[in-house]
Amino acid sequence: MRSTSMLSGFPISLFLINMAAIMERADENLLPSVYNEVSEAFSAGPTELGYLTFIRNFVQAISSPLAGILVLQYDRPTILAIGTACWALSTAAVGASQQFLQVACLRAVNGFGLAIVIPALQSFIADSYTDGMRGRGFGSLELVGLVGGIGGGALATVMAGEEYWGIPGWRCAFIMMSLLSLLIGVLVYSFVVDPGRSPLVIPVLVHENSERVSLVGKGNVVSPSVWRESWAATRDIIKVQTFQVIVFQGIVGSLPWTAMVFFTMWFELIGFNHKSSAGLVSIFGIGRAVGSLIGGLIADRLSCCYPDTGRVMCAQFSAFMGIPFSWFLFTAIPQSASNWFAFATTLFLMGLAISWCGSCANNPMFAEVVPLKHRTMIYAFDRAFEGSFSSFAAPAVGILTEKIYGYDTKSVNLVSGSVDQAFALSRGLLCMMAIPFGLCCLLYSPLYFVFKKDRDNAIAACLPEQEAT
Repeated sequence: MRSTSMLSGFPISLFLINMAAIMERADENLLPSVYNEVSEAFSAGPTELGYLTFIRNFVQAISSPLAGILVLQYDRPTILAIGTACWALSTAAVGASQQFLQVACLRAVNGFGLAIVIPALQSFIADSYTDGMRGRGFGSLELVGLVGGIGGGALATVMAGEEYWGIPGWRCAFIMMSLLSLLIGVLVYSFVVDPGRSPLVIPVLVHENSERVSLVGKGNVVSPSVWRESWAATRDIIKVQTFQVIVFQGIVGSLPWTAMVFFTMWFELIGFNHKSSAGLVSIFGIGRAVGSLIGGLIADRLSCCYPDTGRVMCAQFSAFMGIPFSWFLFTAIPQSASNWFAFATTLFLMGLAISWCGSCANNPMFAEVVPLKHRTMIYAFDRAFEGSFSSFAAPAVGILTEKIYGYDTKSVNLVSGSVDQAFALSRGLLCMMAIPFGLCCLLYSPLYFVFKKDRDNAIAACLPEQEAT
């Protein structure tokens, strides 16, 4: 039986949820961290490698609404355990694959598992914090998740250059990560309590001044017809203008983050060794992690003074900062292995500034514009729309790099790098980052006019349910 016990004053449920976020992000970063080794093992160029990321992201996107349907029937710890098992087993199988087609199919299974997990994680956090504290909640989740991403990426990059018991290091990294993920999945299923079904799970985070706190635990009642309830939720969510605006900007705003999967490969082409490349990616990840939390905290404070516009202003600032940092990273710093410190400093500051949007605006605002019972569904549909379109970014970088900027896989030297190929890849990355960041900043603007109305409508929708109890 699941317990609501605490660990040194911190709820065990929330601790394990954060551990699941760590493993989820670590799993996401595994393959991009060993692109060069996978390229050599399967004779694949940037376009083929981009398609591997595309397949996982696209399947993840179109499968995400399933999380919203499952949560109407099952509690979230069960859903998280199922999704974790899917991604863990497929990750282990990728490590044992001998053909590129096998890897592609297994990445699709991996995407299906992540599709179930991510919306459930997000709605769990939304139910655990009040309106004025969700920036902190999502920032903390993003921080620990990115720590997992840093660890997973760094581990895979460092192990990739070695062999263990005659097995290539990148394959061992995949198998080891899958075992850890399975362990976390079992612990989540055994000990985590769903806050939507038990409002006392994390009482230290709940305050009486929230309009909807009293509804926690009353929003996940199973309808006689799950499909009818799912269709009603879908229809209601798609009509919310705040949802439409955030998803539309997210389709564009997700493109740079998907393109960044090529960072490790780019650094190695410049001439950095595995450890140096892992260090650079890790520093960028640290900047993102700290920035996500800082952005969430700033937005929480600003939303107290400007409840209708504070979060939007924070998001626009963060998106805009992606433009100058992308330009500086890819054009101002000479692409030489002697410039490690310049790259590291730029990447840290870049990560610190451009990582606010999810924790400061998107995720907290989603939680405020729909009734509690629709929260998992809104996060699921956000991932469905954003992920399906942004998944094209990785192959787009590969196509730009090869077809327009002349990247040649046969000219790559995995030991010393290749300056010409690094330059070609950097130009593809710049196109897929600077322009989308600018458009994303502009596309947030309609929220100044629609968020307040949608939030008020969500509160009004909760009132009859509250009065009935």
